Amino acid sequence: MDYTLKELTTIPEMLDQIDTIRFLYPNISVEKYSSFLSEMVPHNYTQIAVFEDKTCIGITGCWSATKLWTGKYLEIDNFVVNPQYRSKGIGKLLTDFVEKKAIELGCSSIVLDAFTGNFGAHRFYYNQGYAPKGFHFVKILDENKMTV
Repeated sequence: MDYTLKELTTIPEMLDQIDTIRFLYPNISVEKYSSFLSEMVPHNYTQIAVFEDKTCIGITGCWSATKLWTGKYLEIDNFVVNPQYRSKGIGKLLTDFVEKKAIELGCSSIVLDAFTGNFGAHRFYYNQGYAPKGFHFVKILDENKMTV
């Protein structure tokens, strides 16, 4: 099957793919998604989307930043593949694109978070060469402001 990958850099392009994002966040509203993107895009946030014809079947966000321990890095965020297209190489297309982008940006590493109970994601990322480096601790201050 022929797939097309495209980097989405504008909020309207990203909003057009909300149906794919809803496989990960089923209840996210257009208003909330738009509001979050308005805060994220100015901080190097882009999305990589995989299309079959004109239908988005996989998407991930990513952004680059710098930390003292790693220097410049690229972070994968909101990685989702339409359930009907899982185990068909879509995720690998996305991670390969992200890795190429990270190398082009001069990053030392690629980082991501996966929920502790998401064993399918763990297996996928291990198979792509990722490994846990530490724990991402979270203290929830207001659940009503969260999407999940």
